[in-house]
Amino acid sequence: MKTALLFSGQGAQSVGMAKTLYENFDSVRELFDRADETLGFKLSKICFEGPAEALTNTDVCQPALYLHGFAVVEVLRQKQMLGDVVSAIGLSLGELTAHAFAGTYSFEDGLRIVRERGRLMQVACEASKGAMASFIGGTPEAVEAYCKEFDVDMSNLNCPGQIVISGEAEKVAAAVAAAKERKEFKLVIPLKVAGAYHSRLMKPARDEFEKFLEPIKFNTPKVKVFTNVTGEEVSDPEQIKKMLVRQVTSTVRWADCMRGAAALGVEQFYECGPGGVLAGMAKRIDKAYNVKSLAEISDFQ
Repeated sequence: MKTALLFSGQGAQSVGMAKTLYENFDSVRELFDRADETLGFKLSKICFEGPAEALTNTDVCQPALYLHGFAVVEVLRQKQMLGDVVSAIGLSLGELTAHAFAGTYSFEDGLRIVRERGRLMQVACEASKGAMASFIGGTPEAVEAYCKEFDVDMSNLNCPGQIVISGEAEKVAAAVAAAKERKEFKLVIPLKVAGAYHSRLMKPARDEFEKFLEPIKFNTPKVKVFTNVTGEEVSDPEQIKKMLVRQVTSTVRWADCMRGAAALGVEQFYECGPGGVLAGMAKRIDKAYNVKSLAEISDFQ
């Protein structure tokens, strides 16, 4: 059976994440031990016990979600459920988890990469006053018009009818107020986020991230990985680096990534990580997609 793995993005984390996997599988415990040793702090303790404020910090939640994704894959492997994996894709941060699974870089290098990415994004958030909002029920063209009018960026094309904008807080608030007044969309929701991800406000993080990635060896992925930047497959190691750098400030074209993976003949998608958000988006993209969300031991039963 052809399968594809979907990896969660930032915001899906919650205290207690992956704890039941850790308690039931020696190989998952080993992963957490390796992560704690690589990072130099007890990521496992924060995942399992919190506090929530610590887990929400960008430089912690990104490696936490990366690790949880790997833990789910390990359980799939132990239960002989992986099948013939033909693609691995991820939403924003999840794209870096997908590349680690695909062998673009090692598990440990991936941890260091996502920790630094998270740290740099946290610094960029603190240096600016950014915000994000979700526009429900509109077209990309309609949302793009608001972005131009209010000088903000379109950060996520998640699925038909769900588009996210990102930028300076005052400008995002003005766009939200105007959209509600004009009643062009079913719903416009300000998001609870630390900053303006996937917008021009992340440019300082993008520039530093490029320098950080430069000396790290990347390999050709063993399965197909689709970049959020274009929604297309990228396999050349140097091109992958460029796309991961661009992704920090670019629109996430998640629906295109899903369609690209599905076109490979995927019969089963596994969402690897907490929240179930990707499964919900998948059904909005194409109801025929068969997606199972896996986060804790009960999801495998």
